[in-house]
Amino acid sequence: MVMIDEELMQRLRDRMVRQQLEARGIKDQRVLEAMRKIPRHLFVPQHLVERAYDDYPLPIGEGQTISQPYMVAWMTEILKPEPGQKVLEIGTGSGYQAAILCELGADVYTIEKNPLLAREAERRLAQLGYFPRIRIGDGTLGWPEEAPFQRIIVTAGAPSIPQPLLDQLDEGGRLVIPVGPSGMQMLTLVQKREGKLVTEEEGTCVFVPLVGRYGWKEEERGRFF
Repeated sequence: MVMIDEELMQRLRDRMVRQQLEARGIKDQRVLEAMRKIPRHLFVPQHLVERAYDDYPLPIGEGQTISQPYMVAWMTEILKPEPGQKVLEIGTGSGYQAAILCELGADVYTIEKNPLLAREAERRLAQLGYFPRIRIGDGTLGWPEEAPFQRIIVTAGAPSIPQPLLDQLDEGGRLVIPVGPSGMQMLTLVQKREGKLVTEEEGTCVFVPLVGRYGWKEEERGRFF
């Protein structure tokens, strides 16, 4: 069992926000406060606790990662979640992004393909007092019976934007997703305005593959990633 100095962890979070987020242009104060509050070290394996606030993604098992802190803040700032909005997250992973969304007051629905990661994330989130709805399954299909969603965030790289997610985006909604091949994707914002989809490219990023019916196939994952 790793002994955790909570005062040290808070200092590391404060430094993370100053040096990794504010210094790179993250301006949304609600996002910064959520990142300053959520104990990221609880979302990484115990042997990586001392690296939890470093400036890069970390492995969480099952071939998945917890995203770089800046990437979490950047995607959340682009998403612009508001309190009470229904937000669909594709790729629960460690649960860290879901915790940020819950802290911002969103009504979070999150889908994870891997049952082990989903269960661990649910336990972790409950310990912190967050209770998003979690589904185990193919995130590229979305969550049709709960649609529409005012916000959708995808935390894995897709070859293209899954059509079910576009269909489940509410009027006036925002969808943030990395799109492109392995090694480099384009972080893409889709907004639905008067029934039409408006797409903007926000910048390059690198994510693990989004596997599913409307994403990469398992055999492609092994070939390209």
